Amino acid sequence: MTEKCCSSETNRLQDNTCCSNQPSQAVGTNDTENCCKTQDLSEDDTSSCCGNDKGDTESRTMNNASSCCGVSKAEPEIENDFSPTGQEVEYRVEGMDCPSCALTIEKGLRSLDMVQEAKVNYNTAKLKVIANEKAPLNEVENTVNKLGFKVDPIIQNKNVRTYDVEGMDCGSCAQSIENHFKNHPSVKDVKVHFSTGKMKLEHDNSVDEIVSEVSKLGYKAKLQTNNRQSQAKPKNKKELGMITFTGILLAIGFIGSFIGMPASISTILYAIAIVVSGAKPAKSAYYAIKSRSLDMNVLMSVAAIGAAIIGEWFEGATVVWLFALGTALQNRSIEQTRKSIRNLMDLAPSKAWVRAGAELVEKSVDDISIGNIIVIKPGDRIPLDGEIIEGETSVNQAPITGESIPVDKMIGDTVYAGTINESGSLEVRVTKLVEDTTISKIIHLVEEAQEQKAPTQAFIDKFASIYTPIVFLLALAVIVLPPLFGFGEWGEWAYKGLALLVVACPCALVISTPVAIVSAIGNAAKNGVLIKGGTFLETAGAIKTIAFDKTGTLTEGKPKVSTIQPLTISEDELLLIGLTLEEYSTHPIAKTIVAYAKEKGFQARRGELYKSIAGKGVQATIDGEIYFAGNLKLFEELNVPLGGVSDKVNELQLEGKTVVIIGTQTAVMGVIAVADTIRPITVKAINNLQQVGINQVVMLTGDNEGTAKMIAKEASVNRYFAELLPEDKVEAVKQLQKEGHKVAMVGDGINDAPALATSDLGIAMGGAGTDTAMETADIVLMADNLEKLPHTIKLSRKALAIIKQNIWFSLIVKLIAFVFVFPGWLTLWLAVLSDTGAAIIVILNALRLLRVKD
Repeated sequence: MTEKCCSSETNRLQDNTCCSNQPSQAVGTNDTENCCKTQDLSEDDTSSCCGNDKGDTESRTMNNASSCCGVSKAEPEIENDFSPTGQEVEYRVEGMDCPSCALTIEKGLRSLDMVQEAKVNYNTAKLKVIANEKAPLNEVENTVNKLGFKVDPIIQNKNVRTYDVEGMDCGSCAQSIENHFKNHPSVKDVKVHFSTGKMKLEHDNSVDEIVSEVSKLGYKAKLQTNNRQSQAKPKNKKELGMITFTGILLAIGFIGSFIGMPASISTILYAIAIVVSGAKPAKSAYYAIKSRSLDMNVLMSVAAIGAAIIGEWFEGATVVWLFALGTALQNRSIEQTRKSIRNLMDLAPSKAWVRAGAELVEKSVDDISIGNIIVIKPGDRIPLDGEIIEGETSVNQAPITGESIPVDKMIGDTVYAGTINESGSLEVRVTKLVEDTTISKIIHLVEEAQEQKAPTQAFIDKFASIYTPIVFLLALAVIVLPPLFGFGEWGEWAYKGLALLVVACPCALVISTPVAIVSAIGNAAKNGVLIKGGTFLETAGAIKTIAFDKTGTLTEGKPKVSTIQPLTISEDELLLIGLTLEEYSTHPIAKTIVAYAKEKGFQARRGELYKSIAGKGVQATIDGEIYFAGNLKLFEELNVPLGGVSDKVNELQLEGKTVVIIGTQTAVMGVIAVADTIRPITVKAINNLQQVGINQVVMLTGDNEGTAKMIAKEASVNRYFAELLPEDKVEAVKQLQKEGHKVAMVGDGINDAPALATSDLGIAMGGAGTDTAMETADIVLMADNLEKLPHTIKLSRKALAIIKQNIWFSLIVKLIAFVFVFPGWLTLWLAVLSDTGAAIIVILNALRLLRVKD
């Protein structure tokens, strides 16, 4: 039997193997070359793979795992037979369904030149890799991800470090740093993210050497530590002083030229200004050219030097001063967009009071283990996720859910790091380490999202990479060709060429998208909505149709007593008998009736001879008389006169309610109906969605037609699909897509996983801290609050509008500047002002997204 199976159509065609998502009938009973879907395997077939579990199928749908699941023989532990010549890294693997998955991963990694050996243990879900000493290990993770699995390093590569980089004001700065380190002999891999100001390096040399290299490029790098408390960044007084000093020199030289100051002194002042303000960009330009980058530092340095060569000292000094001022303003503005993450980091305290016997000891949260008991005083922030073991309080969970209304907490409830204990003192048993807390996961997800490029940003970056060299060459042509053919003086055309060179800087254009994306994602996170990337933000802005799962999404997901209809006794008496009959039942409907009666203050009577009647109801003797609670079938078999009860029961059932009849052997005393009720905010949320431009709201449910029709009418949805299995929900989403709709699916992130994966945008009801929801969907509503959905759509559309505004504004400014070059209307200082001014305006426009409210 083959050891290989898959779940993707592509692999099935290539390998002639089976997939666990095929119907079991498609697998021949005598075909030993295939794997099966049922668990009816002989002992000899245990090396095959199976997948009869619906949950497994859903998991594969979400992970796109190229494998199928099953029951297999225990696999022996990995023997440590690796060659010791390379670097060894161990990973935890998620998404493996059977030993064939392990083989798939091993073969995929062994095909890489950098990998000497790869071994996967299916039982322990661990991967060990031996790679060449100089190989970038992130290629291992990329390859495993492409195969449809997820890996996380267990033994971290100590050579991979993350640095905070200050001074980057557009994407070209990040590209220049990357290009510089790609040619560095001690650096194996580098990735710089302009949006978050972070640089990840895999290097063999010291941290100080890396910091020194970054400083050569004109930026400041600092190694990140385990301390999550962000430090307030001090203002760069040296930079501010330099700008002020050169500004004064520039002003003295300019004013002096009008009051009789010798031209030579003005020239000296301008030259000093150029050297002081231009030293930093000139040094950065040198390393950019060395790294084969053509960034803004190169363009500005060439323009300033060129201006000095042709005798335009004032123009050259103005260029470097405006450039330095513009860069400082851009950096300050961009920092506003990064504050959303730093503010989240500041929420969780770095220390906690730990109970040690009868004493309280203050410890760093990094030193606290799972199971430790921590004490949280009223008014303090909760330092770690845990379970309350002593005390009651109200907790403000706004950092997690975006909801500022406090939530009551008591013994047994879960509390989250970063939330605020508003009233009582608490003792909490720690359930998650500091790196695994919900707030840490949110920070990680938001950072990842902000580092990902949206489609628009990727296109603009590609456009800019072509545009800049073309305009640079055009500027050289303008400087050389006209005077070469006798059309004017060299100085005249050199000046125009230098102005055109400044126009070649695409800073405002390339910054137009990432700043807007970062601002929008930060705003959403603050409001309890996790958007997991710019791609999903853009998709949300284009959505016109939203499909909702019913149970737990549009409705509460928990049955409640909706109708009490007494016939021969009072309502209170009916509830009292119902409580007594159902008190010992474990059925969910019985528990609902009991809970409702106890909320009303009723106490059960003394009952005897309790008996459960399978599939029909219960009976008990109360005050010597036998009472029954059950369905219509039970009372029909007891030959109890029903009168109009049957019609009433049928009417309630058509409304989607479950009916419990209460009576004796001789008469029906009344009925109690239980139903899953619609969420209080559902109707308002759907109305708000329609107001923000969602023209098609659809409900998907497994309930019968009657229930679906009633809930659809109550919720004001446009259409509904009833009596659906999980796979039918996928078909419903596909049908909407075939009708030309761009569909978002809203579900609980677990049962609706296949439909979430099929839709254009998957939105999960997160339920504060639900790991599955955070991993499954593209967008997560942390508070399970549908009212956050209209805000998300509104924010996404606002972001798309601002991105378009920024792009068009940047292009129009460049076009005007370009046109003004040839008549001689564009001076060098005006060119710099238009470039840096446009960049600042673009940033400020994007910052408006931080202030978008519900």
